[in-house]
Amino acid sequence: MKIIGITGGVGAGKSEILSFIRKNYSCEIYLADEVAHKIKEKGESCYERLVNLLGREVLDEDGQINKAKMAAIIFADEKILKQVNEIVHPGVKEYILARIREAKEKDVKLFFIEAALLIEAGYQDIVDELWFIYADRDVRVKRLRENRGYSSEKIEQIMKNQLPEEIFLKTCNFVIDNSGKIEDSYNQIRNKLRGYC
Repeated sequence: MKIIGITGGVGAGKSEILSFIRKNYSCEIYLADEVAHKIKEKGESCYERLVNLLGREVLDEDGQINKAKMAAIIFADEKILKQVNEIVHPGVKEYILARIREAKEKDVKLFFIEAALLIEAGYQDIVDELWFIYADRDVRVKRLRENRGYSSEKIEQIMKNQLPEEIFLKTCNFVIDNSGKIEDSYNQIRNKLRGYC
């Protein structure tokens, strides 16, 4: 089984690329953000520790962690944000490692992990290859304005908090240039994955 990590800056088009892969290849795909939400649910691995840290006021009537309440608490206090990350990031990795073990038993050929913080979180120790979805800065800004309605200030803030392109380029084994026509990006993937189901 080949384990591939997919990363890239905001607005680079990771979702579009993964959607194409999901439709055209027999594979399993896990998005770190989705896993992070799952492991915070009642009965999951990080729930109790987060409730103990943040207090019961973070819960909804049904006992689930309320995302808006949690966000209000953690973004008001950097120390708490750090503590939450110290619970959630290892929890995400643990969950994904368990899915990798299951996938190997099922003889899955391709296993993809997508995360904006793939490099920072040390996933290069888990994956066989790291793919970087690249798009020109102007293209990314345009997409974020048009598709998500982000202001220039918000875009600037997010981009400033992400790794510089040079780090992505230096660390990743394969770069998909997603600046132009989407069909060109698909062809880059087809060439790379030729021979896989």
